[in-house]
Amino acid sequence: MQGVGAKVALSVLSTLSASDLANAIALQDKAMVARAPGVGPKVAQRIVAELKGKAPAFAGAASGTIGLKQELGEGAAPAPVADAVSALTNLGYSRDQAANAVAAALKEAGEGADAGKLIRLGLKKLAG
Repeated sequence: MQGVGAKVALSVLSTLSASDLANAIALQDKAMVARAPGVGPKVAQRIVAELKGKAPAFAGAASGTIGLKQELGEGAAPAPVADAVSALTNLGYSRDQAANAVAAALKEAGEGADAGKLIRLGLKKLAG
């Protein structure tokens, strides 16, 4: 990656697991990447932008929800899904937790589920 040296890359990988990094990239979560020592907002933005689309390659166990997270990060997720994730984050859950819960709820409820149903099922997933 241009402009990101080995020291910064090692810092990111020592702070975030591969799965966490994949989630941060998919969700376009620059703040999560910037938690690594020596990584400021501009470098975090560059990392997220340059690795966009490559997150599934190293998502590991999280690969099942990475497509949904990419849609959320790109603002292309269906409105009920985006609304449900937003509602859960407003309740205090991290964006990653909310996206995982909504992805599980979507599998259970089906593609046509409305935001209310996804929120209820997502809350059950988070509580259980």
